[in-house]
Amino acid sequence: MSSQSITTAFQNHFGYAPLLVRAPGRVNLIGEHTDYNGGFVLPAAVDKEIHFAVGLNGSDTARLVAQDLNETHDFSLTEEVKPGKTQWANYLKGVVAQMQRKGLAVPGFDCVFGGNIPLGAGMSSSAAIECGLAFALNKLLGGKFDRLELAHMGQAAEHEFAGVKSGLMDQFASLFGRAGHVVRLDCRSLDYEYFPFDTTTYRLILCNSGVKHALASSEYNTRRQECEQGVALIKQYYPTVHSLRDITLTQLKEHQTELGDVLYRRCSYVVEENLRVEAACLHLLGAIFRPSGRKCMVPTPDCAISTR
Repeated sequence: MSSQSITTAFQNHFGYAPLLVRAPGRVNLIGEHTDYNGGFVLPAAVDKEIHFAVGLNGSDTARLVAQDLNETHDFSLTEEVKPGKTQWANYLKGVVAQMQRKGLAVPGFDCVFGGNIPLGAGMSSSAAIECGLAFALNKLLGGKFDRLELAHMGQAAEHEFAGVKSGLMDQFASLFGRAGHVVRLDCRSLDYEYFPFDTTTYRLILCNSGVKHALASSEYNTRRQECEQGVALIKQYYPTVHSLRDITLTQLKEHQTELGDVLYRRCSYVVEENLRVEAACLHLLGAIFRPSGRKCMVPTPDCAISTR
C-alpha cells in the first residue's frame, strides 16, 4: 500500500491534509536472542514499510484506521489509556500512553496507516507501527524526544500493551536505518556503529515460510525467561555477572550439569552468537564477501523513519 493511497484514505475519512510518515521494517543479519540479553545485534532497515497519515483533530478522541484490515478504532484521551480487545490498536495506544507518561499532552488525533510489511513474517511490523506513530506525534506536537527515546517508547508499548518482552533492536532498526549499511547495536550501552553493506556485490535472500510469527503467543517470552534463569544460576558463582553478555563459554561449561540441557543450550547459543556478530562486522569491514548473483530484498535509500 503506497503513501498516496494512505493519504487518499485519510482525506476520505477525515477531510483534511495530514502529516505523512514512513516507517520501515527490518531484517537482522545476525544476532538473534542477543538484544534482551545485553548483547550485540546487526540489523538493517529494508524497503518494506508502514505508511502513516496523521493529523490533530481538535477533539479529545483518537480515531484510528487500519487501512489494510479495513478496521477502525476510537479511544478517549481524557482518561488513562489502557490496552483493549483490538490487538492492532494496542500497539498505537501503548505509544500514546508512553508519551503521556513522559509529560507530553496528547490531544485528539486522526491516524490512517497501512503498508507492505508481511504481517507475522518476523520483519517487525509491530515496531514499525509503534515507531511510526511515535515519530508523527512527536513531530506534530513539537515534542523534544530524540530517536532513541522514541525507540524506548515503542519497546515499552510492546512490553505493556502487547505483552511481548522484546529487546530494543526492532524499534532501533526502524528509526536508525541507513542506506547501504547495517548497524551494530550494543544493547547494553546503546552505542552503535554502521558497517557497509554493498548490495551491488552480494545480496540477501529473505524467505517467508508462511509460518506466522506472533511473539506474544510464541516461545519468545519463554526463551527470555530461560536465559534469565541461566544468568541467575551463574551469578551465584560470579557475582559480577548481570547478563549473558558477561558470561564466558568456559563458565557455562563449568556449570553445564547444574544448568541442564535446555538452559545450557539457550545460554551457550547467546554467548556464541555475540561472538558471531563481532566476527561478521570484521568480515564486512574486510569486504571478504563475494557476489552471489541472487535476487533478494535489500536495504535501500531513505531507510529510516522519515516524513514525506
